[in-house]
Amino acid sequence: MDIILKYFPNLSETQIELFKQLEPLYAEWNSQINVISRKDFSEFYERHVLHSLSIGKFTKFVGNTKILDVGTGGGFPGIPLAILFPDVKFHLVDSIGKKIKVVNGVAGSLGLKNVQAKQIRAEQLKEKYDFVISRAVTRLPEFVPWIQKNISKKNLNALPNGVIYLKGGDLSQEIKPYRKKIFVQDLSEYFEEEFFETKKVLHLPL
Repeated sequence: MDIILKYFPNLSETQIELFKQLEPLYAEWNSQINVISRKDFSEFYERHVLHSLSIGKFTKFVGNTKILDVGTGGGFPGIPLAILFPDVKFHLVDSIGKKIKVVNGVAGSLGLKNVQAKQIRAEQLKEKYDFVISRAVTRLPEFVPWIQKNISKKNLNALPNGVIYLKGGDLSQEIKPYRKKIFVQDLSEYFEEEFFETKKVLHLPL
């Protein structure tokens, strides 16, 4: 938990308390439904919570922004971001029902009123959102066609509506089709831990 306060020192008491509850909640759920690999769990706050919150370092969302988290798994990056941005609406989706069961369980225990979760494929969604976020679900050229229809035309935020994608490794081939308009930020600019050396956040206006 200290690593969250290191990079987000201005959290409210309520937010701190919610972030503290995350690890025991996920430990309990993970013993029933495996949404976080066992070897990763000891680095829970660094590799899952802080990694998710890197989007909050990259940009600040205004109130009533609508965000879709595709392939959320156990609720990342959506749940940590919902704690960070309580006035923003998050819709977390995954095609695997037991993962959504975990998301609903965690969000319910935390009392997060700004989170909705649903078992559905992104291609089936009709609603519009300001941003679609995801954590390395697939290659970007495969991902974009699924969700292009869901991006709202009306911009509320300073950052243009589109995709915000967390990804690692060499992305030169993957981003080639979008190189004229995509923005790539190294997470090592925000965080000094070794885990973030190869991690990036991508913003693709759509």
